[in-house]
Amino acid sequence: MRLTLIHPGKPVAWALLAAVIVAWAPSRAALAADCPRAGTLGTSRVLTVDPAVYPRVGLKSFPQTLPLQDKEVVLTFDDGPAATTPRVLAALQNECVHATFFMVGKGAQEMPAMVRKVAAEGHSIGYHTWSHQHLNKLSPEAAREEIDRSISAVETALHGTATHIPSTPFFRFPYFESTPQLLDSLQARGIAVFGADLWASDWEPMTPEQQLKLLVGRLEVARKGIILLHDPRAQTAAMLPAFLRYLREHGYRVVHIVPAATGQHAQRTVPGAAAN
Repeated sequence: MRLTLIHPGKPVAWALLAAVIVAWAPSRAALAADCPRAGTLGTSRVLTVDPAVYPRVGLKSFPQTLPLQDKEVVLTFDDGPAATTPRVLAALQNECVHATFFMVGKGAQEMPAMVRKVAAEGHSIGYHTWSHQHLNKLSPEAAREEIDRSISAVETALHGTATHIPSTPFFRFPYFESTPQLLDSLQARGIAVFGADLWASDWEPMTPEQQLKLLVGRLEVARKGIILLHDPRAQTAAMLPAFLRYLREHGYRVVHIVPAATGQHAQRTVPGAAAN
């Protein structure tokens, strides 16, 4: 397991780096080295992402993506929380893997305990608007309201306090439909926008076996990248254990992304993390 710091400026002093690692390490319970079950996939390393350096990532939408090595993947899930999210969490936990969940604010408001459960299990939480609208078809004011309401709903679920300042400055546009004005606004706020490098097209009806074959085929071509999945999709929850097993058996490594501000998972939860 390695901690990778991404930020501009002078190299971090070794003493400071050591202090960060010491402070960070105990909170990462499910990394590969600490996983209580032998033979699991595990989380290979933690990658801290600074929006000042990586304001927009994902080759499906932008010219830049994260600095991943060959056969490294970042797992991301959109549109939750949902009734199927516990199945996704169980599959990830079974392989000691961490992911990032881009949550819809309305769902977070309806299932706050599930939001806390996702964070309590060590995953990162980003934002995916309040109600999953096409932001490029809204007025700039209405689009910003969609973004801010999603942040407020997730932060309320996590911390019990409404705020438009995100704990983790990661955002993904529904349908990847951005506008230059909204991209500039998010960058000015220090919020990184995530696209994807590949996906399973799990918004299309298909069997878990068909979805696995499609995703594996695309990964064999790309060999690395940010992978988009959807935790509300039952076919994805059913497919995920087999996909994680494929990653393990074929030498892929999972990278967990976290905010650069602290070099560790920034979200802290309020009490009561029982599933909603």
